[in-house]
Amino acid sequence: MKLATLKNGTRDGALAVVSRDLRWCQTVPAIAHHLQTALDDWARASPQLETVYQALNQGTASGAQAFDPHACHSPLPRAYQWADGSAYVNHVELVRRARGATLPPEFWTDPLMYQGGSDAFIGPCDPIRVPAATGESWGVDLEGEVAVITDDVPLGASPAQCAGAIRLLMLVNDVSLRHLIPAELAKGFGFFQSKPASSFSPVAVTPDELGDAWQDSRVHLPLLAQINGQPFGCPDAGVDMVFNFAQLVAHAAKTRALCAGSIIGSGTVSNKQGSLHGSAIVNGGVGYACIAELRMLETIETGAPITAFLSFGDRVRIDMVDPQGASIFGAIDQVVAPCEG
Repeated sequence: MKLATLKNGTRDGALAVVSRDLRWCQTVPAIAHHLQTALDDWARASPQLETVYQALNQGTASGAQAFDPHACHSPLPRAYQWADGSAYVNHVELVRRARGATLPPEFWTDPLMYQGGSDAFIGPCDPIRVPAATGESWGVDLEGEVAVITDDVPLGASPAQCAGAIRLLMLVNDVSLRHLIPAELAKGFGFFQSKPASSFSPVAVTPDELGDAWQDSRVHLPLLAQINGQPFGCPDAGVDMVFNFAQLVAHAAKTRALCAGSIIGSGTVSNKQGSLHGSAIVNGGVGYACIAELRMLETIETGAPITAFLSFGDRVRIDMVDPQGASIFGAIDQVVAPCEG
């Protein structure tokens, strides 16, 4: 099943069921006005939403309309919880190597996680806005990720329990302001200003939509990242994911219960590769899901970063396709744009 939230002039939009081919959708106010409402009563709402989904796929739905990703909010325009992990330890290791630091051994057994802002997300096709006067100097970067939306998760839930609580999956652009991060981390209190609003794919899907690609609470498909229409990365989200989603959710729930609608991210998808030359897509590598990772390799191998972060007018696209080449979630497609401030 595939679900989206259409913009309708309200803060939380309107829940819509979307056909598997992403061509058609139908709002479902008789079932739930918002995705959060459906998640709060999933046992009741899910079978009814599935009935609409099958009708859309069979071409028998009444009230269907053309689906337009540009008309979408993020599936949850705001959420009770957005916590992002760092399941791809290769990414963390590169970050630390670039500044001459070693990787603590516990990073392989205990995942990193930070709590992001969840009061408002960026629509999947809306601009990434930063202040006109200073924004470009902040080091705007994409971070291509996968995320899950959970049902209620009790405090102290086991990974097996958490696996059963995963209701939906989405793609993420966890926008980072790289030049603000060092000073914030130096304070010893984590990210805040360096992590502006994130964006999610137009559509959230139930795990069964992924078929055999959903195994061991991991998505075994490449995440496709483009910058200005050029392929930038295609790392496999199922490879080098040290902590799966069940483990990440369990980590978040170790000391607190999670309510339905909690979003848990994977962290930047990153595959371990060889040299800087060999890792680029044009040289047969899988590239990167963030610019910082390329800059890390440049620093390690040449002594200094070469590739610039994003500038005003740059376009970022993040997608994932099925074996037939069809988009599963719809694409995050955003331009970096100035705002006053």
